[in-house]
Amino acid sequence: MAQSRHEKSYLFIIGILIILIALAVILFFALQTDTVAVQLEKNDQLLTVLFVLHKDEVPLFTNVLIYYPKTEQCALFSIPGDTGLILSSLDRVDRIDAVYREKGIETYKNEIEKLTGTTIPFTIEISVEQFSVLTDLLGGMNVFIPSPIDVVNDGTRHILPSGSVDLDGEKMVSYMSYVDAEETADNVQERMESIMVAFLHSLNKKSSVVLNKNVFPIVSRNMKANIDKKALYKLVSFVSAIDSERLNPQTITGTRRIVDGQSLIFPEYNGDEIKKVVNQAKLRLASSSGNAYERVYALEVLNGTTRQGLARKTGLMLQNYGYNIENMSNAETQDYDKTVIIDHIGNDKVAQSLADIIRCKNIVKEDAASYAGSENDEAKYDFTIILGRDFDGRYVQ
Repeated sequence: MAQSRHEKSYLFIIGILIILIALAVILFFALQTDTVAVQLEKNDQLLTVLFVLHKDEVPLFTNVLIYYPKTEQCALFSIPGDTGLILSSLDRVDRIDAVYREKGIETYKNEIEKLTGTTIPFTIEISVEQFSVLTDLLGGMNVFIPSPIDVVNDGTRHILPSGSVDLDGEKMVSYMSYVDAEETADNVQERMESIMVAFLHSLNKKSSVVLNKNVFPIVSRNMKANIDKKALYKLVSFVSAIDSERLNPQTITGTRRIVDGQSLIFPEYNGDEIKKVVNQAKLRLASSSGNAYERVYALEVLNGTTRQGLARKTGLMLQNYGYNIENMSNAETQDYDKTVIIDHIGNDKVAQSLADIIRCKNIVKEDAASYAGSENDEAKYDFTIILGRDFDGRYVQ
């Protein structure tokens, strides 16, 4: 009988512990939800969202979207699935999307936070089947297809015309998931970026439909988010306000290497570069003046040294900062001692911001410059950078 009483006491204590743990868990998530709700109610905070579109639990694309409602400015960063990293969550070197397949969205988000150096409070996962439903709900999506597609994968034939094409849900699934052996990894990445931009454009165009109280339940059923439906409605209302026409998607650049039979792209400077790019984007988005970054600025990058490939490498790096690189080539002479930035438009703020990226102190206005650039009409460039021997590939020394 004594043993029976002891057993009942143990069971009673265990029951109390279970109740306390359950209450702690409920309180934890309630506090998290309150924090999210507060962030969504304000328009003076950057909203960062991780979008993952997947097929059979394998990511087709991953995008980090940063939006500042107060200025209505947005930045979009594409994270290639074959980005190679030392992944602490997997305890090995592998492609980053392996984390999503093996560990799920939360751990995947944590790895991307470390890669980008930014906190990501919101996640949205969409399967290809769900994306098909959303595409039809939005009345189709428009994408530009550079050349006709006619390939067969696993007995399924994918046929799509070239040019500006409106795709319904079924055709969008075909466009997202077809595999062409002749298509490079960079081409695939560009295709996925175009899909994300098309999605944002359609959300903006059809925002009144998407945010209709009778329609939104369908939208929410086809998005798996880490927030409740009320918060998701608020988040989608922000995202649907984004003007995709002004959006310049950026992606990770680096060096390709073969690791365990896989071709992986390893970010420049051990990943420090992407952190700087994201931080620069945040500063630009939250710029109170708005005038300094009213559009995407066009750059010409010229190599004024004998170092091979310097203009291209630098141009690709600056492209990640949101600039449009129109020309990467050699200067007329290769004996520049000092790097110079030529301001063709007289915008001191943007010129200084550009100079800060490469730590260049030599900025001249076009009318004061002895222009030694390419044969192209320099008027189409906002700024020209001529790299000198004082440039080490990243900074002016």
